[in-house]
Parts: sequence; structure tokens; C-alpha cells
Amino acid sequence: MGKKFAVLAGCNYPSTEFKLHGSINDVVGMAELLVDRFGFHPSNVQLLTDEFVPGFISAFPTALFPTGENIKAELNKMVTKAERGDVLFFHFSGHGTIISSIEPGQAFRQIEAIVPCDLNVITDMDLRKLIRQLPEGASFTILSDSCHSGGLIDKDKEIIGPYTVHKLIQPIRRTKYSPKFLSGGIIFQALSLIPTAIDVASSAVSIFQHIFKKEASLKFSNQGERDLSRSLDENEGILLSGCRANEISGDVAASDSVGGVAYGAFTAAVRRVLDLNSGVLTNRDLVMKANEVLKEYGFEQNACLYCSEENADAPFLGK
Repeated sequence: MGKKFAVLAGCNYPSTEFKLHGSINDVVGMAELLVDRFGFHPSNVQLLTDEFVPGFISAFPTALFPTGENIKAELNKMVTKAERGDVLFFHFSGHGTIISSIEPGQAFRQIEAIVPCDLNVITDMDLRKLIRQLPEGASFTILSDSCHSGGLIDKDKEIIGPYTVHKLIQPIRRTKYSPKFLSGGIIFQALSLIPTAIDVASSAVSIFQHIFKKEASLKFSNQGERDLSRSLDENEGILLSGCRANEISGDVAASDSVGGVAYGAFTAAVRRVLDLNSGVLTNRDLVMKANEVLKEYGFEQNACLYCSEENADAPFLGK
């Protein structure tokens, strides 16, 4: 039986105009669930949070700050030590974004990404690089509770998506929520305030390369384009996304939550499904049932699953 490793990053972006409320609760709750239900050893579960978590279980490693560099470093560390049969899990709760990029001599493109606390975005290309480094027989599951996360690793591998027929669910309540979306324009404006930043009118590639240098996403380097633009093979990687590529995911403040605890809609739906089903759930079953929970509580987002048919019918996190 292989080992299980997890990297869990929750970004609330405190003291900013784009603050969220439930992201850290999401990853803390997920950490406890991984240990209690899925057999992860606490020492193999690395949290990254941008706010202090009071009273958190000391058995877990000290939480790190969820910058783009730190998240990628922890993911790379997890992948590097993986062996055949190991189960790897990355959970991100925070803002997602779409960045429009126009480069000289290149076609207009839109880049989907997750947004760490320092705004050094992580794109599909960064995640593909990690997945391709996995040894044969190891699995890598990503759960992204962020806007525009559908297809974050590979749009062609859609198992549950826009055209999936779902059970008609009558909402039992309408939940008030805020979108977990940060526009490219807001990101560029925020980065332009950094003393070393360049003109906000510069291209996305120029801005990220100038500020974050070698730690910028591979999407913003020519090397990344050449090496990693190819789609993943059918059996590489499993993505559970909180919404389609053109949708928003919800963040619920404590004041709007029935239980008085802030949360991300997709993470909460996944946890509720797992709470209600003590047996083994496949990735397909988990996402389908999570969609039912989202509809019950009035969320308009549609959770998606991207992977091979074989992985869709495999147990979530190997159990």
C-alpha cells in the first residue's frame, strides 16, 4: 500500500479589497478529514494559509504562507518523493482568474489560473509539469474551489461538465455568497503598486516575468510554451473543479451561513457528501452528488470532473 501526501492551500487575502471568508476553514476541515477518513498521516499533510489558525492540531507541520512560490515548492516536494502506488492530493481554496494575454506575433489567448496570496498566479502549465513528473502507478488528484477552475489541467478530459445531465433539484434555500473571482485587471492594478513593478499597461507576460522572475508561471515563459503546451495523456491527473471554466464559485461569509461558519461552496458540498456517505465513493459519484448539494442550497455553479474514464470510476483518494 502506497503512502498518501497532501498540499492544502487556503487564501482569504486579509486586509485587501478582495478578501474572502471561508478558504482557510475549507483547508483546515479538509486536513482533518484526510487524516480521520482517508488514512493520511498528519506529517504528510502540508497546509498553507494567509491567516493564523488558532488551536489547530499540532501534529500537522507548521502552516506556510500560500505564495505562488511556496505552493509550487510544496507541490514539487510532494511529487519528487512520490513512488509507485502513492496518492497525491492538492486542494486549493481561493480566487480564480482569467488573464487575457496579447503578445507580439501571437494570437489572443485567455489563461485560467488560481491566485495565491501574493497574486503570483499558478496556471494549467505549472500543474501539467508536476503531473508529468509522477512515477508510473502514482495518482495526483486536484480539488480546486475557485472561479473558472473547470479545465485547469486539461479541458479535453471532461467527464462531468456543461453537457452532463443532472438530477433536477429543488433548492431548499437560497444562499447568499460572493464570487471567488479576481479579474486580471485587478491583479495588474495591485501588482503595479509594488515599487519594482512596471507599467500596468504592459503585457501579462512582462508584468509577471518582471515581478516574480523565475518564480513566475511557466505560462509566461517561452520554455514553458515549447515543453508543456501538449495535452496530458488520458490517464494523467484527476481534477475536481468547483465550476465550469466560464463560471464563478461561491464564498459564504459566517453571517450568511446556517451554521455560522464561513466556507467555500464546493468544498462544503464535497465534505457534506462524504459525511452522508460512509462507504467508498468514486470520483464520478462524489462530483455528481456534490452538484446535487450545490443545487439544494441555491448555488448556480456546476462542479466538473476531468480525468480518464478509468479514474472517474476509481475511489476518491484511493478509498
